[in-house]
Amino acid sequence: MSGVVTEPDGIPRCPWGMASAQMADYRAYHDTEWGLPVHGDDALFERMSLEAFQSGLSWITILRRRPGFRAAFAGFRIAEVARFTDADAERLLADPGIIRNRAKIAATINNARIAAELAPGELDGLIWSYAPGRADRPVPRTLGDLQPVTPESTALAKDLKKRGFRFVGPTTAYAMMQACGLVNDHLADCHVRQAVEAAAG
Repeated sequence: MSGVVTEPDGIPRCPWGMASAQMADYRAYHDTEWGLPVHGDDALFERMSLEAFQSGLSWITILRRRPGFRAAFAGFRIAEVARFTDADAERLLADPGIIRNRAKIAATINNARIAAELAPGELDGLIWSYAPGRADRPVPRTLGDLQPVTPESTALAKDLKKRGFRFVGPTTAYAMMQACGLVNDHLADCHVRQAVEAAAG
């Protein structure tokens, strides 16, 4: 499987972070966001929601619509989304700036209501409690070293579902863990890997 790729700018990156006329969005996301630690209930709710909308689609589809999602879902502020009504759900189903999937929209509103019942910081603490010890994880050298599901993501998904959250299966949970820095899945020679490690501190 593929290891890092060095582009004309001389910077080694994970293969999916390569630039092209069509995928420059991916490179910016790879270089400046993916894998860096994310904290805060609202911020993690946003990532959880976007990963759920990504299910069955390519991430670039969601990434390019992220501004539309933020506008449609009140900046993913939990307290505001939790107050969404049936009329809001219908509004969202007519919004071309997002993925108009009834089940995913309903799940996002439901998840906001569940999250709103938690104490401040509790969602953050819950999600981060499933971050595996960094010293215990082998450093991936190729894409083949990465797995779509881990014991930790399976346990996190189970915990979230038990609390009433929806669209949070083990694969979606692991994608969130990767994106939010609970794990560092930048490849060994990727230029971002050390920055992520430093940020994780």
